[in-house]
Amino acid sequence: IRFASDIVTLKKYLKNIYEGEHLAKQLVRSGTSAALNFGEVQGAETTKDFIHKQSIVLKELRETYINLRIIELNGLCINLSLLSQVLDESDQLIRIFTRSIQTSKRNQAISK
Repeated sequence: IRFASDIVTLKKYLKNIYEGEHLAKQLVRSGTSAALNFGEVQGAETTKDFIHKQSIVLKELRETYINLRIIELNGLCINLSLLSQVLDESDQLIRIFTRSIQTSKRNQAISK
């Protein structure tokens, strides 16, 4: 949830030009979607459902990370410190969810 909040805050620092506005809208969609879908993960009914829902969160996080990198590489953010922090947090969340999915798949295979 904090990550989604940081995304919303970061959006306010994107340049008010076509490219910045376009990427800002997509950034808010994917960045907040990760948090909202995480709520779905917490309510998963089976291991298969848990893995599937985590995969959706991971997909949204990867999309967010790529968007952030495009913003960074094109100088579209005026708060570089916040951008760097959100990029790092995005990378960490991707690593956490990747590892969690791998562990869940391994545990599912063992239990079969």
